[in-house]
Amino acid sequence: MAISGRVPLLLLLGLVPVVLRPTVGTVFLWLLVVALLAAADWLAAPRTSVLSWERRPVGAVRMGHPTETTLVASNASRRRVRALVRDAWQPSAGATDNRHRVRLDPGHRALLRTPLRPRRRGDLRAVGVTVRTRGPLGLAYRQRTVRVDGTVRSLPPFESRKHLPSRLVRLRDLDGRSAVRVRGQGTEFDSLREYVRGDDVRSIDWRASARNRNVVVRTWQPERDRRVVLVLDTSRTSAGRVEDVPRLDSAMDAALLLAALAARAGDRIDFIAGDRRVRSRLRSAGSLDVAARLQEALADLEPVIAEADWDALVGAVQGMGRQRALVVLLTPLEPSAIEEGLLTVLPALTRHHRVVLASVRDPALDRLAAARATIDDVYDAAAAEQVLARRRRTADLLHALGIDVVDSDAERLPPALADHYLQLKARGLL
Repeated sequence: MAISGRVPLLLLLGLVPVVLRPTVGTVFLWLLVVALLAAADWLAAPRTSVLSWERRPVGAVRMGHPTETTLVASNASRRRVRALVRDAWQPSAGATDNRHRVRLDPGHRALLRTPLRPRRRGDLRAVGVTVRTRGPLGLAYRQRTVRVDGTVRSLPPFESRKHLPSRLVRLRDLDGRSAVRVRGQGTEFDSLREYVRGDDVRSIDWRASARNRNVVVRTWQPERDRRVVLVLDTSRTSAGRVEDVPRLDSAMDAALLLAALAARAGDRIDFIAGDRRVRSRLRSAGSLDVAARLQEALADLEPVIAEADWDALVGAVQGMGRQRALVVLLTPLEPSAIEEGLLTVLPALTRHHRVVLASVRDPALDRLAAARATIDDVYDAAAAEQVLARRRRTADLLHALGIDVVDSDAERLPPALADHYLQLKARGLL
């Protein structure tokens, strides 16, 4: 049972008889009258059980993008029902305008739409539907909360997809769908054409030229059907926030852009995520919808406050096949974590694969290192320079082991990683 604002007003109205006859009996009599009116109004209100509920499926949506959920309310009674309905969701679902006034005739239905805008990844669930039916006097309500299951799956936002069209243009130029052809180690023969000034003389096909009146050269295109293995670190280092965004989310954005680009290039994408154990594993087998499948796999991943077991993660990479691949390690360039955990297993990777480490760089370090206005700024700058120097030494050590390092801030990391992939492909190093 719930009461409306009319009950306090009715109690205040009782000041009139109390002033006219100021006795304790008058006060109790007025309270009794108000209580009886409220009870009678509550009994006259329609039962909330006459309304039945059904929720239509919501589906998946990118985090931060709008969607809506639809409740279907049905009146199974023989009287008109007026009700106030609240469709409650967990706060991170971003439900707004979720209070609905319903007026249903007997046997009729109503569609109640609640806008949603998820603020975090994963499956976000409905809490319950609270229903209030009022009596004819508007003094009291019948109220109950019923469970109506509902889930919206919030996927990573994939903000870096805005960089995909420009990289696809470069890819078309690279793989021969435009007029440009490239030549180098690891490329595939494409076709023959006449020699023009500026062509590399090493590309001349002398046997074909002997059968023609003109000199003929070979054209090449980058190899296709390569393997790209994305390894996402979900350990404690990925839980840190850069510009109020978790490192893990920024790494996911870079992984999605690279996966979408590599799939368009005809490469096969494999994915592994883990910390002290493997949390997710995906084999795409070269499907073009790899970005959508990868978003589904990333939706439920959260950082774990534990050290990464790189032995287990590298073992999972090797378990996916011995064919040479581009292995992209999406992990922060934290000197202590890399030197104590990753360095010992890198030789097993570099022996068979091309390895790239992609890290989210904190721009606050550069800002602190550049500040010199006050004595406090100088101390902060010295500390920041020390951290940056350790990162540079770690990056140099990785380079010496044959590891490419792509270290950039969250906004620039996805296109920088995609550009590095295109450069490797152009040079025939995949």
